[in-house]
Parts: sequence; C-alpha cells; structure tokens
Amino acid sequence: QVQLVESGGGLVQPGGSLRLSCAANGSIITMYTCDWYRQAPGKQREMVAHITGGGSATYARSVEGRFAISRDDARNMVYLQMNSLRPEDTAVYYCHADLSYYSETGERQVGYGHWGQGTQVTVSS
Repeated sequence: QVQLVESGGGLVQPGGSLRLSCAANGSIITMYTCDWYRQAPGKQREMVAHITGGGSATYARSVEGRFAISRDDARNMVYLQMNSLRPEDTAVYYCHADLSYYSETGERQVGYGHWGQGTQVTVSS
C-alpha cells in the first residue's frame, strides 16, 4: 500500500509563508515526477508546481516567483515552500506523484497518479 500524506497547511496572513510537506509512505523504490495541485471551492483542481526526477521545476504563472517545489528522495518527501501568500492562494493543496514501489507480495510495481488527501491553506487577515 502506497499513500501520500500532506501536512503543513493552516491559516496565514497575506504576505506570509507556509511550507507544505508530502510524505510518500510505503515500500517506495523511486519517486518519479511529483506535483502540487490545489482546488478552491467552486473551481477546478489546478496544477501549481511540478518537479521532475532530475529536479527541474515548473510553476503555474499565478505562483511563479513565490512558490518553490523541492524533493528529498532519501526521505521520500516533496515540499512546497509558499511565500508572499495571497488570499487567492486559499485552497486545498494536494500532492500528486508517480512512483515505483514494492507491493505487499514483494513485487515491483509502478504507480501513476497517486494523490494525497489534501491539506487546507487559508490566506486571510
């Protein structure tokens, strides 16, 4: 069983910062590409940050220059540093990843499109 678990969300004032963490739990072999998505009430889920296995990152225009995605493969962790937060950044943030892992039977598996449960980020005065 592989599970992505996000943490680090909360309430922050405009201009503040938060650091989100995503832990890939299970018998992880390799994390491939990883992403952070967010979904605000009444809106579609949107990708805000993407990182390749080689560490190359790309961002949605709305967050570029303010957010930074990073990864720690030794700990099977993905992070999203969010600075200069704005009220429009308010959303549930989800971790998304492609990875390989050992199944319960000990077989090597490749899974695409794993999602975490989400963590709420609220930017408000």
